[in-house]
Amino acid sequence: MAMLRRRKASPPADDHSSTPAVGSSIKEEVGEKKQAKAAKKGGKGRWSCLDNCCWLIGIICSVWWLLLLSYKAMPASLPQYVTEVITGPLPDPPGVKLQKEGLRVKHPVVFVPGIVTGGLELWEGHQCADGLFRKRLWGGTFGEVYKRPLCWVEHMSLDNETGLDPPGIRVRPVSGLVAADYFAPGYFVWALLIANLARIGYEEKTMYMAAYDWRMSFQNTEVRDQTLSRIKSNIELMVSTNGGRKVVVIPHSMGVLYFLHFMKWVEAPAPMGGGGGPNWCAEHIKAVMNIGGPFLGVPKAVSSLFSAEAKDVAVARAIAPGVLDSDFLGLQTLRHVMRLTRTWDSIMSMIPKGGDTIWGGLDWSPEESYECSPKKQKNNDSHASSNDDGEMVECQSQSVNYGRIISFGKDIAETPSAKIEQNDFRDAVKGNNVAHSNVSCREIWTEYHELGWAGIKAVADYKVYTASSLIDLLNFVAPKMMQRGSAHFSHGIADDLDDPKYMHHKYWSNPLETKLPNAPDMEIYSLYGVGIPTERAYVYKLSPSAECYIPFQIDSSANGGHEGSNLQGGIYLANGDETVPVLSAGYMCAKGWRGKTRFNPSGIKTYIREYDHAPPANILEGRGTQSGAHVDIMGNFALIEDIIKVAAGASGEELGGDQVYSDIFKWSEKIDLHL
Repeated sequence: MAMLRRRKASPPADDHSSTPAVGSSIKEEVGEKKQAKAAKKGGKGRWSCLDNCCWLIGIICSVWWLLLLSYKAMPASLPQYVTEVITGPLPDPPGVKLQKEGLRVKHPVVFVPGIVTGGLELWEGHQCADGLFRKRLWGGTFGEVYKRPLCWVEHMSLDNETGLDPPGIRVRPVSGLVAADYFAPGYFVWALLIANLARIGYEEKTMYMAAYDWRMSFQNTEVRDQTLSRIKSNIELMVSTNGGRKVVVIPHSMGVLYFLHFMKWVEAPAPMGGGGGPNWCAEHIKAVMNIGGPFLGVPKAVSSLFSAEAKDVAVARAIAPGVLDSDFLGLQTLRHVMRLTRTWDSIMSMIPKGGDTIWGGLDWSPEESYECSPKKQKNNDSHASSNDDGEMVECQSQSVNYGRIISFGKDIAETPSAKIEQNDFRDAVKGNNVAHSNVSCREIWTEYHELGWAGIKAVADYKVYTASSLIDLLNFVAPKMMQRGSAHFSHGIADDLDDPKYMHHKYWSNPLETKLPNAPDMEIYSLYGVGIPTERAYVYKLSPSAECYIPFQIDSSANGGHEGSNLQGGIYLANGDETVPVLSAGYMCAKGWRGKTRFNPSGIKTYIREYDHAPPANILEGRGTQSGAHVDIMGNFALIEDIIKVAAGASGEELGGDQVYSDIFKWSEKIDLHL
């Protein structure tokens, strides 16, 4: 206690006398430091670029959160009320409308998602992926792409040798309806169709999402995950638990080819097939309603494998030249995309099938092309569609040879074939490695690094490629990828479908090399959008700096020279749904399978239902209820209504048979294919 009292005692008088002097000296030092800091900053109150950026980001974030808070706070009915005030009363969704008409759940439905629309999640990964167990690497928010991009690429890639999982990595498809209801928050895929089916009584016991790993070859999904066996078992269960009613299968995009493969697999004997026997499809499937099906492939798949490009990438390159190819910050975007996608064997299922017989040669192609110009709207005009501004456009015949799917130079694309001198690339000697001295090139492996300057020049000197020579081109520039792919896919036309070799699984997803099931009571529909310019052929050039870059790119400076030209930004456009040309989506149901043919020996009835594209009238309509675009068509009211009617028991004849706006029947007649 004495110690405490002594500590609390007043300081000596001499200490008091020294305090003011110490305080003043401290103040002087602080003042000097402040002056020094101000001098270093160049004067009090001067803002740096960093300050401005921070304030700008803060303002943007504050406004965003304020808008989000306002949206969450508003009544749920307010957006619809505002929309109806502007556009008038909205029509009932198809499910509500058909429920009022008395339709009820009948046939179980099976959804088969396409490429990239199904979610994938991580089950095992390397150290860089710690904390991501069962988190989505594909679909959802895509947050990991931005947080750890190189780790994400590593885990989304498949093994270059086997086409299966790389060592120490397991990425698996998400299961259930949530696997592909939304691709990203707010961006629907199957969600609207599921919701409308629910209106007439459907629920999870009568709906099944046949999710699969869309990166892999179709047969490998069975080898690794037994996905085909699971689909077979689930369909059998749905039929047996729903009073023996057959299922209605609804594949979308590449899922169309996947289910075509499944129908042959389920009939084939084990171990290669499912052992269901020749009558399995007849006993279990009422109808297959294919949405946006690339039955005969898409030219877009070739440009993706050849140069990691499509229309959107070519446009981005034109707007910001060099950015996608730049080494800035180590992004090297397109090379990473190529490294990734060249391990996805499924893309090879969509290489154009049928060669020049289907897609045309140097001097012909089945489609007529169209030149579009604004016009006044007319009723019942089968060649009228709406542009992005909502006004109608009229399409007139224009001479374009789509058979030249890749041309090196606009002049080559337009030159008569007799005047084109081609130097065969197939026997060219590869060498003078383009990346032998650059370590960063080798870190992002693509097979172009093994092609060499001589090989690159040989590819360009061949000048023009049709559907038949495209296979040789891809074998030349990407031999390892095509070696894997050729074990799982084929792109020709069968001379004799009874040849035992066509029992191999590599032919099952090609409708020109396989027969439809023996199921005369089954129906097959081809449902797709029309009226949207769609990629059909490309004008290429050599990259200005080939070392360490992808040596070929779409020539975005190549244009038709007048409004409405079919050549835009180095791409020849034809009629389609923005991804799949009409020829690929419609030919098999229009002619190849129509009636009893060698591809359809049991005479399964086929129907074409085209949906003429109409963009949303205003921003409040979202992605539109009359869209014909490849994914947005999943929200098309007319398409949803057709599907619900068939699921509720209607036949194709009761829907009204074919509904056609394009010239698919005329184009089909130009194809000289033995049926």
